Amino acid sequence: MPAQLPADLDQSHDPARTSWVASANGHADFPIQNLPLGIFSPPGGAPRAGVAIGDEILDLPAALAAGLFAGDAEEAAQAANGSDLNALFALGRGPRQALRRRLSEILSADSPDRSKAEGLLQAAATVALHRPARIGDYTDFYVGIHHATHVGKLFRPDNPLLPNYKHVPIGYHGRASSIVASGVPVRRPKGQIMPPGATAPVFGPSQRLDYELELGVWIGTGNDLGEPVPVGSAGDHVAGFCLLNDWSARDIQAWEYQPLGPFLAKNFASSISPWVITPEALAPFRMAQPPRPAGDPAPLPYLTDAGDAAAGAFDIELEVLISTEGLKDKGLPPHRLALSNTRHMYWTVAQMIAHHTSGGCNLQPGDLLGSGTISGPTRGASGSILETTDGGREPIRLASGEERRFLADGDEVIFTARARRGGFASIGFGSCRATILPAR
Repeated sequence: MPAQLPADLDQSHDPARTSWVASANGHADFPIQNLPLGIFSPPGGAPRAGVAIGDEILDLPAALAAGLFAGDAEEAAQAANGSDLNALFALGRGPRQALRRRLSEILSADSPDRSKAEGLLQAAATVALHRPARIGDYTDFYVGIHHATHVGKLFRPDNPLLPNYKHVPIGYHGRASSIVASGVPVRRPKGQIMPPGATAPVFGPSQRLDYELELGVWIGTGNDLGEPVPVGSAGDHVAGFCLLNDWSARDIQAWEYQPLGPFLAKNFASSISPWVITPEALAPFRMAQPPRPAGDPAPLPYLTDAGDAAAGAFDIELEVLISTEGLKDKGLPPHRLALSNTRHMYWTVAQMIAHHTSGGCNLQPGDLLGSGTISGPTRGASGSILETTDGGREPIRLASGEERRFLADGDEVIFTARARRGGFASIGFGSCRATILPAR
């Protein structure tokens, strides 16, 4: 392993470690260095916790029953012995780290526990994957500065960013009940729309349906009502990460968002990837928060921490693909729409949590935060089709001969993510995907 490793790295991060699960070795998303947690249903079975390893899933309750855990790792496995991960999230960092280390030992190529664990695997292709936790509350932030700038230019060419953007992590409270797992179709929403040149709105299906490429943040241990979380310890409240597609009906949003903000344009659905990528798995891919451009204000003291500035950001590549009926009919692969990176977040995850709780709001295990759309500085890194097509003025041309200004019924939008760094095994998030169904 590389010399001078940070304190939060251990042998579970060793790039030379391989697994007796053959498909894990060199796996694009789930090598033994990842070990994400999720909830799955085996054929004919009830939802239960599992760990992704290559193309397989280790049944966590079955591993617990087989006596494979002890101490803090056993406590964590017992907390995950249900149909969601909320109780495990609530335990915090220590038991979760112990569980990861023990899982790495069980699944490593030279493990003496192989004979006990081999029969506890389920082929991932044969199971159903679910939301990993009960989501009590959902908050969507707006920390992608390039997205904020690009969208702002469409409506305010001379003043794209509002004055507060660089002072405060902007966010709004979303709808938790309509957050669905990857693979669940999304129905085109209806709402009030003000057509161009019209003097009165109409009610009907959105014609400007869009995706939003976001990083999802799962909250672990919460905080008491009235007790803010300091930015320096905010990371202790993170249970993991996922991909988040916060679908947006741009034409509905344009009419309704003033004066109070998004409503029907957002609450019809948000999609999340099913695997919880733990902070420990992402530890090798942390980085310093990119320096603010000259002239930008420094964060206020409650949002400032030296440790967070030094290692509070992440280097995670984010990709958006689209598969249309025309592409599928011609046997063509999905078309890449964008390639972005979490390094383009203007605020860190810790700053988001510190600001969220600064007024006394209590976060709870299983709450979900969205980063907001993460776009890069170029059009090829845009995290929404609104940006890619310049508000629908410049259509995307596909190899099938189709064009897209916004999403059409039958389109499947696919998000993927990968973290890479020299000297470490790369890991991925799996996919977050959904197909658009016609409005009812």
